[in-house]
Amino acid sequence: MNENDRMLQANGDVVSGPDVTGPDSYFESDEQFDQLYPPSIALLAGRHWTPLEVSKKTARFLATHKGARVLDIGCGVGKFCLSAAFFEPDTEFYGVEQREQLLQHAEAAKAALGSKNAAFFHANFTQLDFRDYDHFYFFNSFYENLDGTDKIDNTIAYSNELFDYYNRRLYKLLEQRPAGTRLVTYHSMEDEIPGNYYVVDELSNTLLKFWIKA
Repeated sequence: MNENDRMLQANGDVVSGPDVTGPDSYFESDEQFDQLYPPSIALLAGRHWTPLEVSKKTARFLATHKGARVLDIGCGVGKFCLSAAFFEPDTEFYGVEQREQLLQHAEAAKAALGSKNAAFFHANFTQLDFRDYDHFYFFNSFYENLDGTDKIDNTIAYSNELFDYYNRRLYKLLEQRPAGTRLVTYHSMEDEIPGNYYVVDELSNTLLKFWIKA
């Protein structure tokens, strides 16, 4: 039983779903992995959390060498970092998220899995030094700021102005990275991609794109 399950039982909630034994079993399907989270969080998976198959392909592309450091920009409850860390154990995966309550779920899932090569930061991505990372993953975490879009929750401010600001800021940060930097985008509108990044592969009807900086 993971930490989220214990929290639910302590609150009198019912924990349901098929039994999962052993950490590796969580990676057999998205349904099993999502059992690491409370039902209200698992329900958001279809729209907001990275599918395992996407994580596996992304991790393989970004794991360029032993000890490579990958940043997930807007990691939510950490599904990408934790699954990528499982698929590529010699690569370090870091997630930054500004909602502290989502990181609590990420840390609980990390503890349940015993992951050693994933870590999370409670911050806005604009506060990080991108020179600390080799490669990047971006599942369009800015999209929530647009009017009429589905939000994860209402704990942070949203606005079209923030959407534009975050895109401009990420564009500049990526532009400053050296040649050979790798980036994977999922469901991106590509406003944040500098012109000197080139698509080298794409999957899932172009929703998943693999980029390298020239």
